[in-house]
Amino acid sequence: MRLKITKSKNASSLYVIQSTYENKKHSSKIVEKLGTYDELQKKLNGEDPIEWAKKYIEELNKKEKENNREVLIKCFPSKLISKDDQRSFNGGYLFLQHIYHELNLHKVSAAISKKYRFSFDLNAILSRLLYGRILFPSSKLATYKLSSKFVEQTDFELQHVYRALEVISKEMDFIQSSLYSNSLKISKRNTGILYYDCTNYFFEIEQADGLKQYGASKEHRPNPIIQMGLFMDGDGIPLAFSLNSGNTNEQITLKPLEQKILSDFKLSKFVVCTDAGLASENNRRFNNEGERAFITTQSIKKLKKHLKEWALDPSGWHLADHDKPYDIAQLDEEANKDQCFFKERWIKENGLEQKLIVTYSIKYKNYQRQIRHSQIERAQKLLDSNPTKLSKSHQNDYKRFIKKTSCTSDGEIADNELYALNNETIVAEEAYDGFYAVCTNLEGSAQKTIRINQRRWEIEECFRIMKSEFKARPVYLSREDRIKAHFTTCFISLIIYRLLEKKLGNKFTCSEVINGLREMNFYEIKSEGYIPTYTRTDFTDSLHEIFGFRTDYEIIKKAEMKKLFNPTKKIK
Repeated sequence: MRLKITKSKNASSLYVIQSTYENKKHSSKIVEKLGTYDELQKKLNGEDPIEWAKKYIEELNKKEKENNREVLIKCFPSKLISKDDQRSFNGGYLFLQHIYHELNLHKVSAAISKKYRFSFDLNAILSRLLYGRILFPSSKLATYKLSSKFVEQTDFELQHVYRALEVISKEMDFIQSSLYSNSLKISKRNTGILYYDCTNYFFEIEQADGLKQYGASKEHRPNPIIQMGLFMDGDGIPLAFSLNSGNTNEQITLKPLEQKILSDFKLSKFVVCTDAGLASENNRRFNNEGERAFITTQSIKKLKKHLKEWALDPSGWHLADHDKPYDIAQLDEEANKDQCFFKERWIKENGLEQKLIVTYSIKYKNYQRQIRHSQIERAQKLLDSNPTKLSKSHQNDYKRFIKKTSCTSDGEIADNELYALNNETIVAEEAYDGFYAVCTNLEGSAQKTIRINQRRWEIEECFRIMKSEFKARPVYLSREDRIKAHFTTCFISLIIYRLLEKKLGNKFTCSEVINGLREMNFYEIKSEGYIPTYTRTDFTDSLHEIFGFRTDYEIIKKAEMKKLFNPTKKIK
């Protein structure tokens, strides 16, 4: 590379150029425009721009020569590797670290550290708890040990991890509100629509205590559980969470957390979307105040008789952008299998006015009947084998299709209990196939309300990621403050993951993202650098393109690897 000065009528411009040879022709290309002579003179505080440019280009040439130097590694088949010498390191966390610093979590850690004046490095501990939760989910002890797998080494002790958990628990609310305000600097948050749902996590213990209480487990486990309520924004990014004892009624958990959002996040205008289990009248009334609104799933079976008859009436249905009424009993099912028909009306009960929207889909009907058919087959197999093993059935359990007769037709006690398929239950359930209802106090189109409600699956996916990918349960911690800190780190990890997913344009599945980062390992060559041992893929190419640095060279010199740490921490 060399210096080229181009003179024009008004200025002299300095360029870094490089000779090229392509298609048997010598040429040159511009590598970098350094600026005009006058511009550089102002920046360099009196230093001669031409002399500065020559020195700069000399450094570029040295760097290029060093990068192009062939690295030779000597290995001996007869020589054992050193004992306890770590040779493999993970670098996938660098992309998580970039988002960690975008969210200013290092500054949040600094603010908390200043408040409590402890000596350990909270930033190092919190960051490793988060990277570990996403990449190598395990116990706090294992996470502490696994933190040595990262290219950047930290210096803290296991006792510091547990002390940090106590502080994280105390600062749950501060961390959540800081995360929200800091996330606004990364991208605009869609807080016009908020989704709320609850789930629970089980403990490998038998004795209930504090937040750990026996309740209705989502996984039907007989262990004590803790309940989590989660708000998610309209783009699938978690917003806030709360923890409640396992025996708490889900319906009463929405209002306290929403009040925190109103006060701590300074939000006032939004639509809250929930499932039927959280759709109490109190919750609807609460979100019928101010500039808030609600959209909630409505059980058709629980509607009053006249509304249920209206909802299931085959006449009076419509398609989007069509005024023509349809009779769904007369539909050509094959021709209309992808259509979604709807009807709507305003209702007023106990002074609360809301719009009832009912949809009908042939595809949804066929799906429900397919599920039921497989459940009926399971029920029949149980009847054919040993029906005496029949235990109490749940609402969606296949055993609900089995009826037991303990009396004769005369009302006398039978000698033997009789088991058979409950055809009445099957027929009664089929009447609701294909139908789905929501209630809202919004005055907009039914189509818009339906579209908003259809995205509730994303909050369910948030819970699935925490349980399956992050292995948030079972919980092995016993102290309440440490339990709260555990779920706080799971919550932050979920935000970081979702923001990464968004940066990647939602082009990759959850397992592709996490496994891809987990496999981005490097083999260390002492005194030389790091050799990537992962496979370069579309995923790794996307990461490097989006984050603006690369880790996929044949070897990364030690000095260059240290320079890679900077882009992940210096956020503009």
